[in-house]
Amino acid sequence: MAEYDPQAIEQKWQQEWDRKGVFRADADPERPKYYLLEMLPYPSGTLHMGHMRNYTIGDAVARYRRMRGFNVLHPIGWDAFGLPAENAAIKRGIPPREWTNANIAQMKSVCRRFGFSYDWRREISTCEPEYYRWNQWFFLRMLERGLAYRKRSVVNWCPKCQTVLANEQVVDGCCWQHDDTAVEAKEIEQWFLRTTHYVDALLDDMSELEGGWPERVLVMQRNWIGKSRGTRLSFPIEGADQAIEIFTTRVDTIFGVSAVFLSPAHPILSSLFSGRPGQEKMEEASHRLRQQILRGADLGSVEKEGFFTGRFATNPFSGESVPIWVANFVLAEYGTGAVMSVPAHDERDFEFARKYQMPFRVVIQPVSGAPLVADQMTESFTDYGRLVDSGPYSGLSSKDAQEKMAADAKAKGIGQAETTYRLKDWGISRQRYWGTPIPVIYCPNDGIVPVPDDQLPVRLPENVQLTGQGQSPLASVPEFLNTTCPKCGGPATRETDTMDTFIDSSWYFFRYTDPHNDRAPFDRAAAAYWFPIDQYIGGIEHAILHLIYSRFFCKVMHDLGLVNLREPVRRLFSQGMVLKDGAKMSKSKGNLVGAIDMAEKYGCDTARMYTLFAAPPEKDLEWSEQGIEGCARFLNRVFRLVDRHSAALAAVSTASLRAAALPAPTAKEKALRRKTHQTLRRVTQDFEVRWHFNTSVALIMELMNALQAAEPLDQDARPEVVKEALESLTLMLAPMAPHLAEELWLMLGHSDELSSARWPEYVAQLAAEEQVEIVFQISGRVRGKLLVDSGLGENELMELAMADERIGPLLRSGQMVKRVFVPNKLVNVVLR
Repeated sequence: MAEYDPQAIEQKWQQEWDRKGVFRADADPERPKYYLLEMLPYPSGTLHMGHMRNYTIGDAVARYRRMRGFNVLHPIGWDAFGLPAENAAIKRGIPPREWTNANIAQMKSVCRRFGFSYDWRREISTCEPEYYRWNQWFFLRMLERGLAYRKRSVVNWCPKCQTVLANEQVVDGCCWQHDDTAVEAKEIEQWFLRTTHYVDALLDDMSELEGGWPERVLVMQRNWIGKSRGTRLSFPIEGADQAIEIFTTRVDTIFGVSAVFLSPAHPILSSLFSGRPGQEKMEEASHRLRQQILRGADLGSVEKEGFFTGRFATNPFSGESVPIWVANFVLAEYGTGAVMSVPAHDERDFEFARKYQMPFRVVIQPVSGAPLVADQMTESFTDYGRLVDSGPYSGLSSKDAQEKMAADAKAKGIGQAETTYRLKDWGISRQRYWGTPIPVIYCPNDGIVPVPDDQLPVRLPENVQLTGQGQSPLASVPEFLNTTCPKCGGPATRETDTMDTFIDSSWYFFRYTDPHNDRAPFDRAAAAYWFPIDQYIGGIEHAILHLIYSRFFCKVMHDLGLVNLREPVRRLFSQGMVLKDGAKMSKSKGNLVGAIDMAEKYGCDTARMYTLFAAPPEKDLEWSEQGIEGCARFLNRVFRLVDRHSAALAAVSTASLRAAALPAPTAKEKALRRKTHQTLRRVTQDFEVRWHFNTSVALIMELMNALQAAEPLDQDARPEVVKEALESLTLMLAPMAPHLAEELWLMLGHSDELSSARWPEYVAQLAAEEQVEIVFQISGRVRGKLLVDSGLGENELMELAMADERIGPLLRSGQMVKRVFVPNKLVNVVLR
């Protein structure tokens, strides 16, 4: 009997797939297309099993879809620019390109070792001029349309990286690249992309994504865009020819204003402080509060702090004089950078007023219940109600008052109704080397001059001295910096900042459709055939940065006439993390499980199968050596079973079994066929609907157990029945353990590769299962019943229950402390 040698089998079939170009995908109007990809990987070095889970999920789906007859595009490339590579190169004294390309070569070899079904002809690397040329081309098109512009602004500055960070790249007040460096505020000239031009489209078009994207991703995007409807008001500063603009969503509370709060980064502060007693102390206090905002993880929970400026403003409705304060919970980039303080009707203002003993008054009373008394309140009243002590508006409901006040503000010239957004324009300037050069030239005569298209790409110079300190490294390279103005021919200088590397990953998936085009970013017809992306796979950490930017880019490309769609991704899946010892795998924690180590020890099919089996793909997976050893034993059992029967079955045809009827079937034949087709039906459903590959693997293992229990298979069962079961087992294994499946397919007598085989169709009457009624008892009371297939596992049953419109909300209403499962009868849940 032959021995299962995974390494030899895997090498054999990888060479065969490469030789025949099995995974090459070209447009074919006669076949349904399926565009699937995992998010663009950053070439950081050695791949561990945390990385491989993402790629394994994608590859399993890609292989399944091919077997279903789809023309599958499954490409890969490398997000090759970025600060980590530059910093690593500085540390090692080598060029970033050398470091990056070495990592790409290493990661590519691991991907090939695992047999991922990529069309390698379409591979891209964003650090190559052939790619970043088109970053520059897009920038110039946006510049022509006013979507790219330059201005002086306060930015998030990382002193360690010596570069600007987008708001989205500041995490808990620290640089997203390293959480030990507090971000600082700094004012510099930089380039922006006008993402706010598409803010309503980014919100409205989410309707196209509902049902295909995880709801939590959509919620995160809506919150980040932060649409607020309210009123903008002007509070004149007493003793000055200036006014403070305030945006509020609760103009109905304006008669309760006790102060105006300014952000410590508000531009009006310098004039407010100028010449005032204590100017220096106030400037120091503002700076301290400003840094506090950048470091604060949650403005809702940070201790409220501020100071009185000694200046006053006039309430435009009541005419009252109100003090102007600086407060650490007001953000310069949100709204107008100033808010009105109404302690009786805002919890944050209430806390601040209590701390600084500021007076306040009630101007909104609840519709029912006891009236509020200011000095008896222990918390603010933030609901809508009836206005009191609000001049001519007293007695109105909050909603009616808001409408009337907004109209009156406009009529009197003191304000107007307005919609604001949290989303700001995208600052893309970075003061580092390893990125796309921004294609503009500064001329003493002509000002800012775009680089002509025929001079693209503006290439990064090689052999640049990198220190990680001071100005952009490109500023110290004369041959790059000094150039000729395309307009007047006189001496000029190039922009020395490079682009934020999220530019690279905002459109790369379009380039995959036509990766070698040197005349355009991609061919429109090629993009039209493959798009939208049918399935995109990546972590939840990309919900805001990458996914918002890529949606923005798609809308720009639509308006440029390059694509005919406004949303690039039809379905999004966010996989869970792989944990070891309770923590996410990382080099710093020393808990990595190397992908190659697992492939050499167990074979990559075993490693692939374990990552699919150990947990549902959207859940976190705790790595277990015992678990992967169990998968290795299972695949060995499958190999031995097929090997034992392959000689007798190789020439047997199963064509006669395509009909449900089998003449005079034995009890064993009935049982084998029923188990085979029931397994096939449920595994098919897992791929089509739920993606619960862990359940699929468990079902395949159950089928394997049934086959072994029926040994000797050649007794009381016709060869075609046995072969049907083994073929079905092999075909269901193919997306998960493709190398072994290919070998088993060959052993079963097939001359053509399994990669060209079709997914088997189950026979409905054989696959039908007995239905049973499961009672759901929640906290002692029967709350509902579900009619399900008999033998359904506990986890599968809970998933169906969570989706049920009656039982699901009840299960989510509290924390589960106990669960008792009686198969085919009862689920008893205790909630807290």
